[in-house]
Amino acid sequence: MRKLRRMRSSILLLLVLFAAGCSDRPWNDPYPASQDGKNILYSSFSERPKHLDPARSYSSNEWTFIEQIYEAPLQYHYLKRPYTLVPRAAARMPEVWYEDAQGHRLPRRPPGGKGIAATVYEISIRPGIRYAPHPCFAKDARGGYLYHHLQERDLLSVHRLSDFPVTGTRELTAADYVYEIKRLAHPRLLSPIFGLMRRYIEGLDELGRRLKRDYDARREAGEAPEAIWLDLRRYDFPGARVVDRYTYRVRIKGEYPQFLYWLAMPFFAPVPWEADRFYSQPGMAERNLTLDWYPVGTGPYMLTENNPNLRMRMDRNPYFRGEPYPAEGAPGDAERGLLADAGRTLPFIDSIVFNLEKEDIPYWNKFLQGYYDTSGVTSDSFDQAVRVGSGGEVQLSPAMQAKGIRLSTAVAPSVYYFGFNMLDPVVGGLDERARKLRLAISIALDYEEYISIFTNDRGVPAQGPLPPGIFGYRQGKAGINPYVYDWTPQGPRRKPLSVARRLLAEAGYPDGRDAKTGKPLILYLDTTGSGPDAKAQFDWFRKQFEKLHIQLVIRNTDYNRFQEKMNEGTAQMFQWGWNADYPDPENFLFLLYGPNGKVKHHGENAANYANPEYDRLFERMRNLPNGPERQALIDRMLEIVRHDAPWAWGYYPKQFSLYHQWYHNVKPNLIARNTLKYRRIDPQLRERLRRAWNRPVLWPLGLLLLLLVLAVLPAWIGYRRHELATAREEAE
Repeated sequence: MRKLRRMRSSILLLLVLFAAGCSDRPWNDPYPASQDGKNILYSSFSERPKHLDPARSYSSNEWTFIEQIYEAPLQYHYLKRPYTLVPRAAARMPEVWYEDAQGHRLPRRPPGGKGIAATVYEISIRPGIRYAPHPCFAKDARGGYLYHHLQERDLLSVHRLSDFPVTGTRELTAADYVYEIKRLAHPRLLSPIFGLMRRYIEGLDELGRRLKRDYDARREAGEAPEAIWLDLRRYDFPGARVVDRYTYRVRIKGEYPQFLYWLAMPFFAPVPWEADRFYSQPGMAERNLTLDWYPVGTGPYMLTENNPNLRMRMDRNPYFRGEPYPAEGAPGDAERGLLADAGRTLPFIDSIVFNLEKEDIPYWNKFLQGYYDTSGVTSDSFDQAVRVGSGGEVQLSPAMQAKGIRLSTAVAPSVYYFGFNMLDPVVGGLDERARKLRLAISIALDYEEYISIFTNDRGVPAQGPLPPGIFGYRQGKAGINPYVYDWTPQGPRRKPLSVARRLLAEAGYPDGRDAKTGKPLILYLDTTGSGPDAKAQFDWFRKQFEKLHIQLVIRNTDYNRFQEKMNEGTAQMFQWGWNADYPDPENFLFLLYGPNGKVKHHGENAANYANPEYDRLFERMRNLPNGPERQALIDRMLEIVRHDAPWAWGYYPKQFSLYHQWYHNVKPNLIARNTLKYRRIDPQLRERLRRAWNRPVLWPLGLLLLLLVLAVLPAWIGYRRHELATAREEAE
């Protein structure tokens, strides 16, 4: 009987599964049924963004979010190439003029920029722009702020931003942009561009000293650092001033033409004083109620869910004013369908869901099933996705073409490099011993092999910090790094390992041992990574150092801890990269500018490299227009850093992206990151194809069900006979 009951339960379970399989909805759909057919874009993240505060964020994984939320004054035209700045929140392009030492406005730019004491940028923003709903704006019936004077007891039931029941909004003003510029100098925020901007924005350095003095005084008085609010409206400085409700001016010392590019970046997006006040209350930081978790912006989207262990979600900002899709683009855009939505109001997508995906393979499988709308091409998926012809041409595999998947490729204005901490006592410094050690390692690190193994040849070995497409980059023999490469008729060829071993011996480490002590040389590489691909890379790096008999210890951490090590200067060697913020050589060469050092100045010179001659040349080069004079300075700067070898240079990546046929308006824009508002999806087509691609195979269940029925049938017949016989006996 027990056996019969178990078999009956199995049959019932199979019947339930069979009935579910007959439903239109796929069994493997990872999303709730309530999202079926909705206008939602699905993407992923692998590491929780550490900073969503625009004054602090300088990582591409963070800008993926904040560029959709915050609105800088300017942006890049989505379709035009070369990249062209256009207004975003600004009503028009900034008015720019020059002033002499007496503050008199010059009628025009003097030849060579001589006599320019200051450059003034006057920015007018569009009236009527409103912030997304947020509790920092909520007011009571008398006009007072509901949540600006909270005590710890008021937060006992608050765990996330949505626990505040009342929200509000207000109009964007010019003062909000000025407030954010002042935040760059706030001592608690440690903005990564403060070290750079204080040399350009007039009075920003002095403002930083004033803020630090007041901040330190309040800390010494016993206030918690996270709960100290400095009302920046009360701190005036000449570098940024409000002209009227919709106009403000930024005053630059001397001339810095690249500042226009900065006006398209989140650092110069608006932050309302109400948000700063709201988040600076006691108990907020302990609950992750900060701008780093819950940004406040005027852009097309707002962050509505921040669950770093599961998902992040952005929804359409109900107060977004709308923006027309571009009506013109580059040659060929119309033929590719990129102007089909010309003039239509942005954004097209209602919500964007980012799911946590730490491994590439699960993400790839979900993409193939239609549960992600786009995908990169990893080493594991390359052969499945792409075919490379004998002439190097790239096309989709037949399997991808059959699904209607499309391929987008572009050479990225980026560099991935292997860096040395120039403050480290072993690998750092400009003395010959350390320099030759770095050059020996640079030769031994076979990036041609690395690109072949780990990127499927989607990269070009770097000869310096400037990638192709950026002014100053030279091709051919004139552009090679002569300290690491030799020029041959076939192109650059990495110097033989014998040269690296000779340099290592000259550095005092023959055969990888300290000539003075006889001890083996042990070096440390700080990096991030997970999964089998990361382990393979770690093994590869160890083998490269083994060529020189150097012992390499890899210290692997998550990205947030890695950033802390870099900020503190405790990493000896590291892997990092840089994506262009704007298409100018200054944006790459400043990565090696001494006053931009990460440890001493909180800048983006992660190697903490400082060479006085390079710094002098950089200061001359950065403000020059592109031309022979600027090229000559760049050539000399590249010679200096190639000689000093603060980086092992690494490679310039090639970007491959896949997207489904229901995903529209895809054009690689490798400078701008506020591009999700231009994308459009066809959710009905996606739903139909998902169901077609994920139909369950039911015949094995049917066969199993039949076999179980046949197996149960004799037992059931016997049981019924036994029951009938028992009934007859009892009747007699």
